[in-house]
Amino acid sequence: MLDVPEGPLRHGYTTGACATACAKAALLALLDQNVIEETTIWIPAGEWVTFQHRDVRYTASEAQASTIKDGGDDPDATHGAKIIATVTWSDKPGVEIDGGVGVGRVTKPGLPIPVGMAAINPVPRQMIQSTVESVLSERGMERGVKVVISVPDGEEIAKKTLNGRLGILGGISILGTRGIVVPFSTSSYKASIAYAMRVAKAQGIQTIVLTTGGRSEKYAMKLFPELPDESFIEMGDFVGFSAKQAKRVGMKEIRFVGMMGKFSKVAQGIMMVHAKSAPIDFSFIAEIARHVGVPEEKIEQILTANTANQVGDWMVEWGYPEFFHHLAVSCCEQVLDHLREGEMRIATHLTSLNGEYLGGAELES
Repeated sequence: MLDVPEGPLRHGYTTGACATACAKAALLALLDQNVIEETTIWIPAGEWVTFQHRDVRYTASEAQASTIKDGGDDPDATHGAKIIATVTWSDKPGVEIDGGVGVGRVTKPGLPIPVGMAAINPVPRQMIQSTVESVLSERGMERGVKVVISVPDGEEIAKKTLNGRLGILGGISILGTRGIVVPFSTSSYKASIAYAMRVAKAQGIQTIVLTTGGRSEKYAMKLFPELPDESFIEMGDFVGFSAKQAKRVGMKEIRFVGMMGKFSKVAQGIMMVHAKSAPIDFSFIAEIARHVGVPEEKIEQILTANTANQVGDWMVEWGYPEFFHHLAVSCCEQVLDHLREGEMRIATHLTSLNGEYLGGAELES
């Protein structure tokens, strides 16, 4: 359970914005041969933002500045990370941008950054470049500059992200399209899903396995050991979005794996299955139970259940395995309807909280 603060939630800033501010501070320290304690940069969200800097060092040829990433009230693996920029003069014209310690390298195609390059996304690259160019222009200088972004704890932080699955090795990515982190936003999670789809497609994969979380993904990997790791994507609550992304990149088959709670919602056509998006409809679940022959006295028990998983346990205990097949069929039908047209094979596989296989179904458009 997330510890959600009371009152208005505080915005934070992306790793890309932090890296840009540090690059500006390091360049100014190099130019002025002085400690730069704060800088102000323009971010794509349309505002000026001031960052505080620490550990500012400089020589005649090199300078370094850091800041601590503040993610605001957003639950973010990089919140509190130290972002460092090192700026040196270069014999090459223009601005060269690279990653140092703790910034990952791209090893698989399908991402917006070519294989072999540091995982500094296009918007942060552009922010760093334009900010550095602006400072040099204001000083009337045309010298070449190299900017290296580092994150000392980046390799450890990356273990909490999807980077390894995406083929980004050795650290985190420098991200952000607006420079600002909106608390509990869905944009970054959706972006990671979209990137994962593209990486899978670039690997020649045509079957994707979508799970609601880490536990269901582990179960899915046991169900389908023949599939490569890139086939497995944690969709979280974004069932409809993930299915459409799979269709958009040209996947031929989607296999959903998860538990009763969220998939009982999918079976009703709910494609965003966060707990706040819609409650469990026990009347719907009871109708499926009635359809497979569960007697009325037990139907009344279902209607007063605490959770959908509890109903699943009862179906196993009472001996109605076909219940899970019918629920899975409804899930497949609803996803196919959500995708509307085009050829696609949809499968739904339901498991218990303990990873026991309950049942499934497969449909094709």
